[in-house]
Amino acid sequence: MKGKVIIFTGDGKGKTTASLGMALRALGHGKKVVIIQFLKKGEYGETKSGILEIHQFGKEKFVFEPKKEDFEEAKKAMKFAREALRRKPFMLILDEINVAMALKLVPFEEVVKLIEEREETHMVLTGRNAPKKIIRIADLVTEMKKIKHYYDKGIEAIEGLEY
Repeated sequence: MKGKVIIFTGDGKGKTTASLGMALRALGHGKKVVIIQFLKKGEYGETKSGILEIHQFGKEKFVFEPKKEDFEEAKKAMKFAREALRRKPFMLILDEINVAMALKLVPFEEVVKLIEEREETHMVLTGRNAPKKIIRIADLVTEMKKIKHYYDKGIEAIEGLEY
């Protein structure tokens, strides 16, 4: 059976969190999960948990206008994703890859090629602005839509909820 392609996108909270929930479920069944975080570097709850295999490629600050270092990190992340896929994990999570594609850090065609090479591995792609072409390829797409968020009232990110 070909692995499923699952996308979590949209402007609402919960895209990474949903993928981490899937990872936890798979781990509970003894399955191998590899998580690659694009555009992220730092200590988040998931990286400190000690139960997830997470590899980060990015800087500690969010990227709005990519610089040379951002392109280099994205290239390393894609190389690592190809290597991880060769190990045939049950699930490969590409966290924030949709944002990396939107910022042109990762060529869309490279992601499609990776998806085509997945064999039995289930792939989860997260991040805002998932390209329509990737959405068409996917087996399952969930759009998180913000209805209300305490950020709008100026409340800062809360440890354990946002990071």
